[in-house]
Amino acid sequence: MADRHTDVTASARFDAENCSLKDILERVGDKWSILVVAALAREPYRFRALQRAIEGISQRMLTLTLQRLERDGLITRTVLDLRPPRVEYALTATGRSLTIPLRSLADWAEEHRGAISASRARWDAKQPPPGSSAS
Repeated sequence: MADRHTDVTASARFDAENCSLKDILERVGDKWSILVVAALAREPYRFRALQRAIEGISQRMLTLTLQRLERDGLITRTVLDLRPPRVEYALTATGRSLTIPLRSLADWAEEHRGAISASRARWDAKQPPPGSSAS
């Protein structure tokens, strides 16, 4: 088998000892984190407004996602000195820089949506019906 160039440098090791890469990819690659970053790329949000902007996210999942993104330095949580106090979430500079590759991924997905849909249909047509004994 011939070696092929894949544009991955030797320093980009994908092993258990390089957990920071794995951890970061898990954070920025999960569905809710991507949707929170995309929403906050438009404007800062208060918690309930952000929850309304992200269809299907539960209060608990939004809370966990915001905490993780804040811990990773991708968002800020600001308590506004109002009565009653309000909390606002916004992207940090690091979080804003993440929108560039996310936009590229979204563009790629849009460009290839038809081809992926057609491929899935061809694949599904070849699969045995659920519950049949064929495998």
